[in-house]
Amino acid sequence: MMNKSSNSPFEKWRAGELDMLSGFCETPKKTERPEAGIHYPQRVKDRIAHEAEEREEHLFKTVYKVMSVVFAVVLIAVLLFTITDLPRFGGEHNPTINEVSERYLEKGMEETGAVNIVTGMILDYRAFDTLGESFVLFTATCAVLILMREDKSERTLRKDERSDRLCRLFDDPIVRVSCKTVIPIIMMLGVYILLNGHISPGGGFAGGAIIGAGLILYAQVMGFERATVVFSEKRIKGITVGALVFYCLIKSYSFFTGANHMESIISPGVPGRIFSAGIILPLNLAVGMVVACTMYSFYTIFRRGHLD
Repeated sequence: MMNKSSNSPFEKWRAGELDMLSGFCETPKKTERPEAGIHYPQRVKDRIAHEAEEREEHLFKTVYKVMSVVFAVVLIAVLLFTITDLPRFGGEHNPTINEVSERYLEKGMEETGAVNIVTGMILDYRAFDTLGESFVLFTATCAVLILMREDKSERTLRKDERSDRLCRLFDDPIVRVSCKTVIPIIMMLGVYILLNGHISPGGGFAGGAIIGAGLILYAQVMGFERATVVFSEKRIKGITVGALVFYCLIKSYSFFTGANHMESIISPGVPGRIFSAGIILPLNLAVGMVVACTMYSFYTIFRRGHLD
């Protein structure tokens, strides 16, 4: 009995061989950071990388917001400081004579042959700026075509998703009859504004925008299959490049003769007639074609990813 009782937990505790509270009073050990060189599961690595990306993204967003506010405040301060240096509106010491505007108003019709002084200004006195605007449209079209153009493999994969049947409204009798009446009127209005831009308000940009809207409506209603027959990719590029080259050549001739005080063979004609204003009418047509092709190209590229 003595040997059996001496091996009991109580006897061991009394003899100091056993700690009865060892399972209750132990403090949890701190988890040490993993040392470098130890291999961890892939999910742990992915989680660590994801957390690092989230921290970087949060830092970028914070810096972006702060810099945006700073830039806006600086820009507002610069504009307000500039406004303080402007002459007071209606002040008696303000310049009352503007030679440029007087020249446009007094000599504009005589020198350009255009009744619409605005058209004469942008296509004769400041035709170089208008040429730059036309090239901006052409460059924008090229950039969009490069960024959004789809390969043939992508077209095959997305053919069902972007089928013309999804946007073709020709089967609706109301839409079909209405558009057959409206589209020709839109096109005729655009052509009228193009041809009369030097006589009345309008011109290349306004007329080209209206013609472009008519082309977009035609493609939307009739489908791209019919629209592509008339407005193919090669034809659109040819019209755009041809209009820009024509603008450059004919205006270069005008610049050359004017800078050398040479008489131009292109007569300004009788102001008020359709065939007047010298080269302004063909320049209006060139600008209108560029604007119309640009609008239609943007719509087609964003809708289908390609022109043809």
